[in-house]
Order: sequence, then structure tokens, then C-alpha cells
Amino acid sequence: MKIVIFASGSGSNAENIVNHFNGTDTSVAAIFCNVAGAGVIQRAERLGIPIVVFNKQEWQSGDRIDGLLQDMNPNLIVLAGFLWRFPQRLLSQFPHVVNVHPALLPKFGGKGMYGMKVHEAVVEAKEFESGITIHWVNEHYDEGAIIFQAKCQVQPSDSAQNVADKIHQLEGEHFPRIVEEVLKDIEQNP
Repeated sequence: MKIVIFASGSGSNAENIVNHFNGTDTSVAAIFCNVAGAGVIQRAERLGIPIVVFNKQEWQSGDRIDGLLQDMNPNLIVLAGFLWRFPQRLLSQFPHVVNVHPALLPKFGGKGMYGMKVHEAVVEAKEFESGITIHWVNEHYDEGAIIFQAKCQVQPSDSAQNVADKIHQLEGEHFPRIVEEVLKDIEQNP
């Protein structure tokens, strides 16, 4: 089984997934990144994973990215902190795309809701809990079918950073395992 990861930031989730599958028959074929200088690039290099850095024009035209993905032919594409909407042209070629969102969807999802913005909104709304949502990707931000959610408590004294730390812990604990379960399902029901 082969995974391709898309990331825009530091790459901690991407690294957790790579490490989770080390020594198994599942490989991470490449990490695609849309932010020159993002931390995920150095992580990929250190882990020996091929990295593909691209810009907005390449993303919109699709020529280079689509061709690379077709050559790699991944069983699953994983969005691990990737901030651009995944285009319909790719979803029609690669229907197995999952994302992790740092909140309990449908709350605090949609365009512009990512990273600290989500945690700030959770604290501002005085929520008692937050969590992660792993979901299928469709052509709309954060609207695909939910695969898995994990929750954490939000205390009245928690800052957005406190919530972010709790979410990061949930991602590390659950995201690689759920990716593995999704891959098993794909393998059994292609």
C-alpha cells in the first residue's frame, strides 16, 4: 500500500504517519508541500521521503502535480495540515483522500478555520470540549463524511495554546492508527 501526504506546515503529523508505517508493507511515496520553507520539507528530507514543493499556479493548472500523482498511483492521499481546498479533478482520479481537522466537525470548520484560528474560536465560544475529526475529503472544506472523532476537555482557564497542545496530542495518538484502518478497508474493498 502506498500513501502520499500533503502538508503546509511543520509536518509533525506527516512525520508521525511516516514513523507509524516504518518497517511495514505500507510506504509514504512522497510528501507534497505548497509552502516553500515549511518545516515539513526539512522533516521529509531527514526521513528520506521525496518532497514535492509546488506553488498556486501549479496547483491550479494541475499539469505537474496530477502527472506526479498518476505516476505514484497512491492507494490513499492524506492531508496533514494542508490548507488548500482539494480540487474535484484530483478527487475524481483519487477518491481516497482523508484529512484531519483540529475540531469536532461540523463545529469550527470551513474556509479559514485552521490551526490556531480554530483553537481561538473554541476558547472564545467557551466550549467545554474540542477534539479532532478525521474525515473523507470532498470538494468543500471540512464537509466530507466523518471517519473518526476524538475529544478532549476544554477548561475555562485554557488558552488557545493549551487547546492546541491537547489537539496535537490527540492527533499523534489517533491519526496514524486511523490512516492504517482506512488503508485496510481500502485493501479489502478497493
